[in-house]
Amino acid sequence: MKTQRLLIVLTAINLGLLYYQVAQPRLAVASTVDVPAVLRGRALEIVDARGRIRASIAVLPEDPKVIWKGKPYPETVLLRLMSPEGRPHVKLGASHMGSGLVIGGEADPTYIQVLAEGGESTLKLINKGGVERLIKP
Repeated sequence: MKTQRLLIVLTAINLGLLYYQVAQPRLAVASTVDVPAVLRGRALEIVDARGRIRASIAVLPEDPKVIWKGKPYPETVLLRLMSPEGRPHVKLGASHMGSGLVIGGEADPTYIQVLAEGGESTLKLINKGGVERLIKP
């Protein structure tokens, strides 16, 4: 009698595990059906627990008030990663003129700037004391 009860319990457990294995993939598919394939928007901001912006990506419109190399500052896609104090430590931008990357250090004005515009590329290094080194190919 005890053996028969044990076999019934083991059979019930096996049926439960079989049901779980069969039903689990369907539940996972059903939960992602309504997820869009692409997230679209004009800008994206990521904030920390205190509500401060720590990362952003946006398309900045052309600004005729700001002159860059003799021309109005072009429409630019800009990614910024900010420190807890709000300083942009990483900036990555792209426009029709080219692209650039700036990586900032803890002390101002410490940074590295990599630019590729038109047919020119440069690497600028600036340390804490303001000493600058410009590298061109």
